Amino acid sequence: MAMYEIYFSPTGGTKKVAEIIGSAWSCETERVDLMNPALQPEQYAFSAADICIVAVPSFGGRVPVTAVERLKKMAGNGARAVLVAVYGNREFEDTLMELKDALSEAGFRCSAAPAAGGEALQRSAAAAVAEHSIIRKFGAGRPDEEDCRELKEFSERIKHHLEENGDGEITVPGSHPYREYHGVPMKPKADKNCIKCGKCAAECPVQAIPKDNPSSLDKERCISCMHCIAICPEQARHNDKVVLFAAEQKMKKACSGRKANTLFL
Repeated sequence: MAMYEIYFSPTGGTKKVAEIIGSAWSCETERVDLMNPALQPEQYAFSAADICIVAVPSFGGRVPVTAVERLKKMAGNGARAVLVAVYGNREFEDTLMELKDALSEAGFRCSAAPAAGGEALQRSAAAAVAEHSIIRKFGAGRPDEEDCRELKEFSERIKHHLEENGDGEITVPGSHPYREYHGVPMKPKADKNCIKCGKCAAECPVQAIPKDNPSSLDKERCISCMHCIAICPEQARHNDKVVLFAAEQKMKKACSGRKANTLFL
C-alpha cells in the first residue's frame, strides 16, 4: 500500500487540512501538488491497494477547473480516495459531488463501508473550513487548534473505516447539474514594490503571469486563485480595493460566524 496526499492549495489552507487528515497513517506519504504548472498528471498511475487523500478548495461551490482537469488525467486503477472539500467559511455546495464525479471518472474508488445492518453507507469524505482565500478576515486563522484536534479525530475515524475493507457507492452532498460558477472579478495586480523576482510567474498554476514580465497578468487565463498574492515575498500583488470592499460587504452575512467542519461517516 502507498499513501498519497493530492491537493490543490492556492493559499495553503487546503494543503494544511490534507496533511492533518493524513496524519492518522504512519506510513511514508507522497504529496502531489495539483497547483504545480509542471505537473504531468498522466504519469500518475495508482493501484487498488493505495489510499489517496484528495483535497480541493471550494471556488463558488465548485472544484477549481484546473484541479478537475488534472485529476481526470490520472489513472486511479481502483485506488481508494478520501474526499476533502475545504471552504472559506461560506458553503461548499457541489464541491464534494463534483470531486467524487471527477475521481470516479479517473478510476478511483470513492468507497464506503456498509453501516451495521446493511443500511446507510459509511462515507469517507470531509468538508473543512480554512481562511478565505480572497477576504482573509472570513475564517481567519483556520484551521486553528480546535480545527486541528477535530480533523485529527476525523482522520482516525476515516482510517478505521478504510481498514474495515468496506465497499460501496459513496454518497456526498451536492446536486446535478452543478451550480453555475463563472469566477470572480478579481485579478491581482502588481504594484511598484514588485522586484520582478519571477516567483509568481513560476508558480502560477495556469501560467497567467508572463515570466519575462511578472508584473503583468493575462486576465483571461487567471483563475483568481490568489496564489500569487500568498507567495509574493514583497507583498506586491493586490486586488482592487474597491472591488474587494464590495465583495466583502456582499459576502459578510454568508461568511459570518464560525462554520463547522463536517465528517461524512
